[in-house]
Amino acid sequence: MSKVKYYYDAESLSYKKIQRKKRNTLKYAAVFLLGSALFGFLFVFLASQFVESPKERSLKRELQNAELQFELLNKKMKEAETVLASIAERDNNIYRVYFEANPIPDEQRKAGFGGVNRYKNLEGFDNSKLIIESNKRLDILQKQIVVQSKSLDEIAVLAEEKEKLLAAIPAIQPVRNEDLKRMASGYGMRSDPFTKVRKMHYGMDFSAPRGTPIYASGDGVVERADNTATGYGNHIRINHGYGYESLYAHLYKYNVRKNQKVVRGDLIGFVGSTGRSEAPHLHYEVFKDGERINPINFYYGSLTAEEFNKMLEHASLENQSLD
Repeated sequence: MSKVKYYYDAESLSYKKIQRKKRNTLKYAAVFLLGSALFGFLFVFLASQFVESPKERSLKRELQNAELQFELLNKKMKEAETVLASIAERDNNIYRVYFEANPIPDEQRKAGFGGVNRYKNLEGFDNSKLIIESNKRLDILQKQIVVQSKSLDEIAVLAEEKEKLLAAIPAIQPVRNEDLKRMASGYGMRSDPFTKVRKMHYGMDFSAPRGTPIYASGDGVVERADNTATGYGNHIRINHGYGYESLYAHLYKYNVRKNQKVVRGDLIGFVGSTGRSEAPHLHYEVFKDGERINPINFYYGSLTAEEFNKMLEHASLENQSLD
């Protein structure tokens, strides 16, 4: 039961009951509620500023984890960029130089992406700058990997071709050293054994007993194995590809036929003295793009440095050729 309040009336010299007006009651109630609401709002505001809710703590942890993951991702991308740069340097300065291919310019390797904004959907977030930069680096890195992958595919093809070229070049002596009597005559001006006139000798003469084995000096296809060319007698001509050909003349007999594939070191025939020949020997010639060249430059595959120097000394003597 609410307390009844009185006030003293001086005129009537008596106490009178205080009559509370309904309007005032409503006003006081409104003020109380408004004050309570303001206090509650202020409390909630201050609490939100200084006290984290469980949901906020969870979101904060997720954000910190996301930032950490982006940091790790950027670190990995930096490592990948370093490795890729090293591969690109070797690609340009070793592989492509060795295989005589043009280096890939940096503008092509590190080109970005022009045109429309590819990252517009990543804008407007708290960490948009970080996200956009990471995506840009990742896209450029992926493009560099594609460029390098295509380059390595090209290098693989070039390597295969280079391997075929190295196998095709006539790079060994067609008669083994242990089978030789001597290196009778080299490439250059020599005295003709029949006319005694000095003329150009376009090959090398290897003096050896009749029947001495003759070997293919490089991979190729037998283009001729006959005796229809003037002066050569029984002879073999091998097309090695890449502009190279080799000729073996004055043979006793063949061990191959026309259109047969041979590899370096295959037995193709035997030393004889057919055609325009003074004694049993092998006359050997090398062609590049249809022009005769000195065969002595192609013996790196079968002679030691000492043997090569000795042969070079004999080949330089202007003696008489055997054909």
